[in-house]
Amino acid sequence: MPRQRLTYDETDHRLLDEIQRDATRSLRTLGDLVGLSASAVQRRLDRYRAARVLVGNVAVLDPRRTADIVLAIVLVTLDRESSAHHDAFQSRLLSVAEVQQVYDVSGDWDYVVVLATVGMARHNELADRLFKDAPNVKRYTTMFAFNAVRSGSYLPTR
Repeated sequence: MPRQRLTYDETDHRLLDEIQRDATRSLRTLGDLVGLSASAVQRRLDRYRAARVLVGNVAVLDPRRTADIVLAIVLVTLDRESSAHHDAFQSRLLSVAEVQQVYDVSGDWDYVVVLATVGMARHNELADRLFKDAPNVKRYTTMFAFNAVRSGSYLPTR
């Protein structure tokens, strides 16, 4: 049974915006920002989690300050268009932690895939397994990102 969508009031919008910017702040600090008590903030966060609006808390690493990160954007077209072929391709991608994002898109390509690997050797290994040697991949092209001008995961709520 699909979950019912939450309806948001202005405070919900502000709180969701704030936790997307920095979820490490205390309940009290968040409450001060949106005009709620710490316990009221906690109740709203619990409600968001129960409704699967909030699906996790993660640490965001700065790729400029970590290992030899290779960021690649891969455009992919599949050979066959059945839903079973798309499901198999998506499952293969979802099984690899270095696959950061996958978008099923319109236009000349079927998918946009974002890979983040440590080093070019690991990138080549994954690209061969996921795209070059993979069944049902008709063609793919890779673009390497030299500078992340802006990246993020912020989603607007209104």
